Amino acid sequence: MAPFNVKAARAQRLEAVGKNWEFEVDGDVFRLPTEFPRGIAKQIAALDDNDIDGLLALLLGAEQFERFCKYDTSVQDVSAILEAYGNDTGMSLGEG
Repeated sequence: MAPFNVKAARAQRLEAVGKNWEFEVDGDVFRLPTEFPRGIAKQIAALDDNDIDGLLALLLGAEQFERFCKYDTSVQDVSAILEAYGNDTGMSLGEG
């Protein structure tokens, strides 16, 4: 049996879902990664469960987060974005 090829499996996943997941606010498009390095996952795990700004800052990066903050979004808006992101990418960013 051939060994599991991580690079080939990643390429197959990215081909299926794309490199980025996009959402838009008032015509401004933002991109979240469909996969991210383990180091980011550790930073996410270290966040307080209610730190949605911290989570968005990590996922969006500084430039996109700064742009996003210019919009009048609610906690419910952000929750809907993160829920859709998780559903579409299979990523679990939920509480705990």
